[in-house]
Amino acid sequence: MSLKLTILGCHSATPRVNAHPTAQFLEIRNHNFLIDCGEGTQVQLRKYSIKFSKIKHIFISHLHGDHFFGLVGLISTFRLLNRETELHIYAPKGLKEIITLQLKLSNSWTNYPLYFHELTSLKSKLIFEDSKVEVHTIPLNHRIYTNGFLFKEKLGERKLNISAINKHPEIQICDYQNLKIGRDYTLLNGEVIKNKNLTLAPPQPKSYAFCSDTSYFPEILPIIKNVNCLYHETTFLKDKEELATSTKHSTAEQAASIAKQA
Repeated sequence: MSLKLTILGCHSATPRVNAHPTAQFLEIRNHNFLIDCGEGTQVQLRKYSIKFSKIKHIFISHLHGDHFFGLVGLISTFRLLNRETELHIYAPKGLKEIITLQLKLSNSWTNYPLYFHELTSLKSKLIFEDSKVEVHTIPLNHRIYTNGFLFKEKLGERKLNISAINKHPEIQICDYQNLKIGRDYTLLNGEVIKNKNLTLAPPQPKSYAFCSDTSYFPEILPIIKNVNCLYHETTFLKDKEELATSTKHSTAEQAASIAKQA
């Protein structure tokens, strides 16, 4: 499975015994991403048996407390666990100042590299990329600067068609990687075998869009079009639409409308 999402919390700002503020753990193409980090996220990670050491990248949508109050605790726990691996945090400008002050006043500096990638753009931006995955911001419409995040797999390597390869004994295991990346194979007699005759197409890349607190904002549709999985915040039912508008949240019907159009 190339994409797995664990909802650690999806409740609103006020505390409840059996519900937790926003936090998600996304597994995609051998990457492990933490999305938002509300209060109690550490407990939820333990509950779902998610190893803390897997987390190398954290994405924070905005600086309302129910989306990041669990972060300084998690950062401190990493220190207590003698973490050495670097940690990257992608968040609106201001979070670095908040976290640094907390660590300073508690004399709890990390013993591992901690990097903040400050987000300020009002347009969708590529903020993370490697050979397998890329992450883009999704500008949202909330009371303060807020982003969602679009996680996209890149097209993977082609799959070996072993039955076809076995028809050509001179193709060796050492040739497999060239076939996986799409290269044709030239036999000793000069005949060229097209790559498509020796391999199978890779699975279609998957994508996940996380849309945090936002009012109804169809401007995001071009960014999330044809996404495989969508999470869209909804705080109110339709009878509270005026309240949703004034607080810049979405109703369930509005979130469903975005999903239908995407």
